Amino acid sequence: MRKILNDNSFTKLLTVLFLLYLISGCKGLAVSDLKNGDLLFVTAKETGLSGAINNVTQKQENASFDHIGILEKDNNGFFVLHAAPKGGSQKQSLKQFVKEQSREGQNIIVYRLKPEYRNIIPSAIKKAESMLGKPYNFNYILDENSYYCSDFIERAFRKDNIFKLEPMTFIDPKTGKTNTFWEEFYKKKNIKVPEGEPGCNPNGLAGSDKLERIREL
Repeated sequence: MRKILNDNSFTKLLTVLFLLYLISGCKGLAVSDLKNGDLLFVTAKETGLSGAINNVTQKQENASFDHIGILEKDNNGFFVLHAAPKGGSQKQSLKQFVKEQSREGQNIIVYRLKPEYRNIIPSAIKKAESMLGKPYNFNYILDENSYYCSDFIERAFRKDNIFKLEPMTFIDPKTGKTNTFWEEFYKKKNIKVPEGEPGCNPNGLAGSDKLERIREL
């Protein structure tokens, strides 16, 4: 092949083959513009836990999310670092992550740190990698031994103050009272509703002025 192609052409060919190799791991996905450290927000359902989360946290008309992960792009392909009820804090292929959300009828919206903050992405991913293997936090009350999805992401960027912990609320904005789902949820656990306790949620993270919305995946 080197006899046919000059060095420059040979290098270009290798580059194209490498890119095709990466993209083949996410066949059918438009991934060419994705960047290391992109945040993948999963749209909320209208019912169940997803709907209950969104009911008390939605802040923006075009932001209705119940899950989030951070994209890691390396020589082996595209992966999502996230904390989920099934599997806890994990590293999952982007292809599988998308497949699971699609199966539930949920979409994925890509957000990205604004240019002036992107230099912190390597350290954030390194921190996220260090948290892998921890169980999922089913109580949604912060602790050091388990994480829920937005908690996992907030911690990854905590050193650089990208996101803020805020007092949690479980009040239904339509009634002004504690959302009945959450009232029953914590009653079954014999835990007081953690109204006002520090925490975070996907909708709150999406509202950060340090992020820009890119597109639907």
